[in-house]
Amino acid sequence: MRWSRRAVLLSGASSGILAACATPNAARTASTKASHEWRAYGSDNFSSKYSALDQIDRRNVASLKIAWEWLSPDAEIIRANPNLGLAPGEFQATPIMADGVLYTSTAMSQVAAIDPATGQTIWVFDPETWKHGRPTSKGFQHRGVAWWQDGEDTRIIIATGDNRLIALNAGTGAKITTFGANGEVDLAKVGLQREIVANPTDVFGSTSPPTICRDVIVVGQYIHDRSVQPVMPPGDVRGFDVRTGALRWTFHVIPAKDEPGYETWAPGTAEKTGNGNVWTMMSADEELGLVYLPTSCPTNNFFGGERPGDNLYANSLVAVEAETGNRRWHFQIVHHDVWDYDLPCAPNLVDITVKGRRIKAVAQLTKHGFCFVFDRATGEPVWPIEERAVPQSTVAPERTSATQPFPTRPAPFERQGLTEADLIDFTPEIKAEAAAILKTLNAGPLFTPLGETATTVLPSWVGGANWWGAAVDPETGVIYIPSITGVVQMALDQTGKRLGEGGGDEEIAGRAGVVVGPRNMPLVKPPYGRITAIDLNTGDHLWMQPNAPGAKDDARFKPFDPGWIGTNARTGPLLTKTLLFMGEGPHDPRNTRKVLRAWDKANGAVVAEILLPDNTHGPPMTYMADGKQFIVCGMGFRNSPHRLVALALP
Repeated sequence: MRWSRRAVLLSGASSGILAACATPNAARTASTKASHEWRAYGSDNFSSKYSALDQIDRRNVASLKIAWEWLSPDAEIIRANPNLGLAPGEFQATPIMADGVLYTSTAMSQVAAIDPATGQTIWVFDPETWKHGRPTSKGFQHRGVAWWQDGEDTRIIIATGDNRLIALNAGTGAKITTFGANGEVDLAKVGLQREIVANPTDVFGSTSPPTICRDVIVVGQYIHDRSVQPVMPPGDVRGFDVRTGALRWTFHVIPAKDEPGYETWAPGTAEKTGNGNVWTMMSADEELGLVYLPTSCPTNNFFGGERPGDNLYANSLVAVEAETGNRRWHFQIVHHDVWDYDLPCAPNLVDITVKGRRIKAVAQLTKHGFCFVFDRATGEPVWPIEERAVPQSTVAPERTSATQPFPTRPAPFERQGLTEADLIDFTPEIKAEAAAILKTLNAGPLFTPLGETATTVLPSWVGGANWWGAAVDPETGVIYIPSITGVVQMALDQTGKRLGEGGGDEEIAGRAGVVVGPRNMPLVKPPYGRITAIDLNTGDHLWMQPNAPGAKDDARFKPFDPGWIGTNARTGPLLTKTLLFMGEGPHDPRNTRKVLRAWDKANGAVVAEILLPDNTHGPPMTYMADGKQFIVCGMGFRNSPHRLVALALP
């Protein structure tokens, strides 16, 4: 594949020369090239998951065939090291395509460059994270890499599962030795507010791609949800110089004393509490110079008795300056979180027109089913957000917030809270059985706190929305939101420790289980997964469709002929000029289909289903190579083969 690499290098050099000339033709060429590629995890720093490519459209999409498959090199490591007991993890990555090459990470934080037309490997870089044991970040899993270019200097950046920020030469896969210390920055040591006492890989690690804005690499990390050391690390977000790896700034999600936001913590608690981290993807606006941080909940995720107060900047959307890390604005979406309602996905940046006024907007989805929309320059809500009274905790040490924010528009995209009206109702008898089950539970509206009686949570910490996020059309301002519906139950004793299996002696404050309804069916009526299209210019819902057939043919459901009921086997969306694409996730192998489905953007009608060798996991992506449009899907759940599968027209 040396010829392919030479072509890429020449292309990169040419683009630098053309940019220097700054002719109109050069600008058009650069713009066309960018529009044919997929240069960031979500297509762009706006996290749009959108491409204007339309070679594949509703007339020919059913003709898509597998063009190539690429197998992850992680399998070779597992085979070569049987004595280490390495588990394959989950292939959650969405590759990027930049400067004529496809780049991806693997579950074990390897990085690969791939020919986008043939699927042949150009190079592989192994940071050997597997030698440091299973990461605390839910095992071996990783979601992608970032790309940066300045003339002929083209780099791939990865933040690994074992806490290293590594810069690679995009052409060769070799480390950039002038970056950090021999190509690496130790994320367990540089720029942290507190020392990590335990083995760092037992506490935190990076699973998501960094975001690069104005030549600054912005990095978050996953942190263990439970208190696994006496003082947990706070979720510091850091900015590093993309050329040198030098630390530029640290933003304290949990404020230090004398910093704004510290007053929202009871005295002494901000110093002990951890988390609030950004474990998911971020977005950025290069023109405004702002990076948008979706933060998570503080430690512990289901009990806040040891951290009274609203707990800024946890569970917040925070806009920071890319070059300084200074906070420009923030909005806390959940006060004093005790439901694990961390912000799970990168916000979508899109320009919209509301009542004749053009707004640079940012839309943040949540696990609990809201879409919060702000002016991304100022943080002003596009529509009013009301603080409404919510139920209060009955656990003695817990002091939940008296109110929570509720957007007035758009309406929620998921069911919130649980009442008898939500119960499964295929027959009157089934509805009565569901009602009897409901009476054994502490069920209530959204934000009902946990107590000694098993308390229902809907949506749960899985979503609503989650890390796959939404796709948004920059031409129309319509956002397409995949979400799932699953009722869980949890219980706490009066000290905030879990009840149920294992007694009350375990540190994680929460007992969780899916609520099973009558005859082993779900407690609530379908759909159990959906896609919702919302016009962000008006806040109106345009359509909602179940995301899949789901278990409609299962023996439990088939007698009732329910039609499509949706699935909570989660995966992400891809939006093109003409179509919305989404597969089915791997989490319910008995009732999910191995297909990529194409939907009509206008009304949610299914246009085509393309057979795949496995279920999709991360959101698909698309690009042009050799005059042909490709759609690439990542797949591989635990023991199933980790791979990329590319589709194209024959």
